[in-house]
Amino acid sequence: MGTPSTTKRKPAANNLRSIAGLEEITSGDIVLGGRAITNLAPRDRNIAMVFQSYALYPYLSVFENVAFGLRARKMPQAEIDKKVGWAAELLHIGDYLKRFPRELSGGQRQRVAIGRAIGRDADLFLFDEPLSNLDAKLRDGMREEIKRLHQQLGKTFVYVTHDQIEAMTLAERIVLLREGVIEQLGSPLDLFERPANTFVAGFLGSPSMNVIAVKVEESSSRLRLPDGNLLPFDVPDQIRTAMPDGDYMWGVRPEHFSRAEDGKGAISARMEIVQPTGSRAFGTFFIEGTHVVAELGAHEVPQVGASIALSVAMERTSFFHPDSGQAVKPA
Repeated sequence: MGTPSTTKRKPAANNLRSIAGLEEITSGDIVLGGRAITNLAPRDRNIAMVFQSYALYPYLSVFENVAFGLRARKMPQAEIDKKVGWAAELLHIGDYLKRFPRELSGGQRQRVAIGRAIGRDADLFLFDEPLSNLDAKLRDGMREEIKRLHQQLGKTFVYVTHDQIEAMTLAERIVLLREGVIEQLGSPLDLFERPANTFVAGFLGSPSMNVIAVKVEESSSRLRLPDGNLLPFDVPDQIRTAMPDGDYMWGVRPEHFSRAEDGKGAISARMEIVQPTGSRAFGTFFIEGTHVVAELGAHEVPQVGASIALSVAMERTSFFHPDSGQAVKPA
């Protein structure tokens, strides 16, 4: 994909506008289905877009909003009725076809906006943060609707979001951008389990990955804290061989911790904060001034002020170079 011209819009929105033909690119090519579309007018690209702001016509009914683009293409009325009915059934908005946007909830309006897009037989669908205006419960429901819609249509969706939960649950592949630069590209689990750098590690996951300063020295497999204390954990061999002695950042996700019943090969953590969530609980403790979060079973986290022995699944942890923030890759 090409580089869009400079505007004040967010880079991800620029990328969508570039794909749609609404933003001129300064270099490169945009290819869709093996066809170069860089120089095609927007109407000739066969791309549909769903906006963050719904962009519905307030004085048109739901039916007419969904049908608007089809009428603009001079589609016969019978075909319009068929297309609108199909979209309405797919999105569960059949009961609202005679209503106006002002009579709908936020989630219903977003369904109408999606219905207007899928009414076309587009080659590509662009979604610009379509759920950001909805409350948490509606977002949960709409994520499921969009996931089901993607599976049923079998078409490519390019979905822009700042919500890492949306990215993880909806995507087959994630392109994680920072200031217009690709930090990592891959499947959701690739980015989550093998982050390329500390930015990716911190962006995905809630709570985010714990990052702890450590030293590796004297050809030992043990980790040493900056204060000189050794941690009772061995670095996996395939990682240790790629790590010259020196300073590193150790990345441990909250779920990498587990309770050590016998206390062997574990650290003693004194809980400063306990956050129960129902099925799980998050306990916050400190390692040499760094606040660390462990995710444990609902009944495994002790009360505030109490201590617990914790082990770590070292094979699932990550190591990063302290200066560049880039991940240490296994040998």
